[in-house]
Amino acid sequence: MSLKITLKPYEKVIIGGAVIKNGASSSHLLIENNVPILRQSDILSEHEATTPCRRIYLAIQLMYIDEKRSAEIHPIYWELVRELLGAAPSMKDLISQISQAILSDRYYQALKLTKKLVAYEEELLYNESKLR
Repeated sequence: MSLKITLKPYEKVIIGGAVIKNGASSSHLLIENNVPILRQSDILSEHEATTPCRRIYLAIQLMYIDEKRSAEIHPIYWELVRELLGAAPSMKDLISQISQAILSDRYYQALKLTKKLVAYEEELLYNESKLR
């Protein structure tokens, strides 16, 4: 079954490791095989990975985009998780779900869960800043 993607003008998408940037008008793509796909709104650059949870998201994104190198990135992920849980044990349940998805090679599902982790982190940081 094909996946239909509509790209907005100048929107970027990663398909199977290739970064594709749309031109000046909308376009429609049909993806007819199973490859990793990330829309621009789901792509996090290294420059944007400024918090522990965002660095975890970036590591998972790299595993998803380049599954051949995912074994190299796994130790980085586990180290980031250890550091995060040392600082914020309240994230344990969500980290457990994310880790389970990773261990099952369901990287896209792990990315979706990590978006929740990033949102939770932002909430914690916001609440902490209000207390100061």
